[in-house]
Amino acid sequence: MEWFSTLSLALGTAWTSGINLYATVSVLGLLQKFGATKLPGGLDVLDNWWVIGFAGGLYLIEFFADKIPYVDSIWDVVHTFIRVPAGAIVAYAATTDLDPSITIPAALVGGGLAFASHGTKAAARIGANFSPEPVSNWVLSLVEDAIAFLGTFLAVFAPVIIAAVLGIFLIAFIWFFPKVIRAIIRLFKAVGAFFRGESFESVARKAG
Repeated sequence: MEWFSTLSLALGTAWTSGINLYATVSVLGLLQKFGATKLPGGLDVLDNWWVIGFAGGLYLIEFFADKIPYVDSIWDVVHTFIRVPAGAIVAYAATTDLDPSITIPAALVGGGLAFASHGTKAAARIGANFSPEPVSNWVLSLVEDAIAFLGTFLAVFAPVIIAAVLGIFLIAFIWFFPKVIRAIIRLFKAVGAFFRGESFESVARKAG
């Protein structure tokens, strides 16, 4: 069942990459660096201190950016082009020791999971920006961080549990897919208008 553990780790960490890429990379690197696990495939490169330090530094920046209303949404728009491909790369790298017939589909599914988790996060954030602040942003950010850290640990040490979590998430995501897509479109429109000098909140409301 080694293939199942590797595949669960690949897809689980692709999913958490869509939520918080830098937390995922930092945790994976530190777990291998201190001998808690042996990462599969090409993920062993993550135990380099330069990689861990760079990811950790970006995590600290995101930790604060995620708690500032509207800045969090702009951050999410930018990271649409980072988290999603990174999720595919993580899944691909984790499965490079497996048969190529598994590696390529794993990368595609990993990218899809990263998009799903990132989209869900972004949709929640655009809604939170109309709630009492800054409490809702702080709460969402801390919950997201907790999910990313816990999900990464489960992907490494509890493949069956993370597989079940992914299954439940996908069922929920399919159910809410139309709302998530509308929220993402709304987010891009609002951020684009913000950079044209309009009020982020007013444009986001009109886009909704």
